[in-house]
Amino acid sequence: MDNLAEARSLLEDHPVVDGHNDLPWALRAQVRYDLDRLDIADDQTGRLHTDIPRLRAGGVGAQFWSVFVRSDYTGDEAVSATLEQIDVVGQLLARYPGDLVRALTADDMEAARADGRIASLMGAEGGHSINNSLATLRALYALGVRYMTLTHNDNNDWADSATDQPRVGGLSAFGREVVREMNRIGMLVDLSHVAATTMRDALDTSVAPVVFSHSSARAVCDHPRNVPDDILERLPANGGVAMATFVPKFILPAAVAWTAAADENMKAHGLHPLDTTEAGMKVQRAFAAANPQPMATASTVADHLDHMREAAGVDHIGIGGDFDGTAFTPAGLDDVAGYPNLVAELLRRGWSKPDLAKLTWQNAVRVLRDAESVARDLGSVHGPSNATLESLDAV
Repeated sequence: MDNLAEARSLLEDHPVVDGHNDLPWALRAQVRYDLDRLDIADDQTGRLHTDIPRLRAGGVGAQFWSVFVRSDYTGDEAVSATLEQIDVVGQLLARYPGDLVRALTADDMEAARADGRIASLMGAEGGHSINNSLATLRALYALGVRYMTLTHNDNNDWADSATDQPRVGGLSAFGREVVREMNRIGMLVDLSHVAATTMRDALDTSVAPVVFSHSSARAVCDHPRNVPDDILERLPANGGVAMATFVPKFILPAAVAWTAAADENMKAHGLHPLDTTEAGMKVQRAFAAANPQPMATASTVADHLDHMREAAGVDHIGIGGDFDGTAFTPAGLDDVAGYPNLVAELLRRGWSKPDLAKLTWQNAVRVLRDAESVARDLGSVHGPSNATLESLDAV
């Protein structure tokens, strides 16, 4: 059996849990949630990275759908937009019940796998989505959100982002209370996008495992969105999981400057760099045609996973592709059908089947189960926190 056939066989038993997919935002940007106009039961190559036929071809068994809203959405606007994102995930589940099923717990994930359906979980991308309200945080959990990324690309009032100027020096007192309340209710603390100082403060505060839903290794590609080795080395004690992403500018040093130029080109056309509308993608494709892109590959991602396994251990790594949240993807990982190519590359490098089963499925299921266990313990002794930003941070 060749490596690719062996990879596909392995994924039948231990499918991919992907930590981050931005399909809900792409549906908002392209068709304002009109699922008749963009039916993911059909192959949507050229418009999306994600559809059901390619999820099946890629061996995906569980997906954290990102209910992301951009960080220039603030206050109640951010909350409302997040609710709209949650709503469209519900619409997808109702429309495709033979393929997608809601998952709220680790047991739900296992049941979906046994039933041959794709477990669908949600993650909120950016603490601005709760508008500084712990009650709103709890409401998102009640609606099914199972992780929250503490920041997106910009700081919020209580946490520093990896790609903004330091403001509070990591987490503020209210930020630490957000982490504690996430532990209490069983919502995973996601440290992708946050500054290294925020990562360290969160690890110092959290009594539950954390995740990095879509971040790679800074030692391999020195980008602030990636995870430094000292943080990776703390994951075994915490029990957390770092899920390697595929975004070229985060994994290939040669792509960092190229993507910065592509972002500036988008701004010059009056577009946000994260614009995934048809107009935005047309500008991106034209730029790539005129400026040949440094090409990441499945081997590039494997380099990160090799390093992350060495630094954190095989029990603390996973996969978070960030499909439909990036204009550019690696060769061989062009869309959600590409995961077997990555597994085949890891097999070629000598990864064992038990280690690959941990990478693709077992680690992600375990980290959610552990968060649930911590929440049961904390919930028996602590009630909801009604702390406010003003009371803790004296702003």
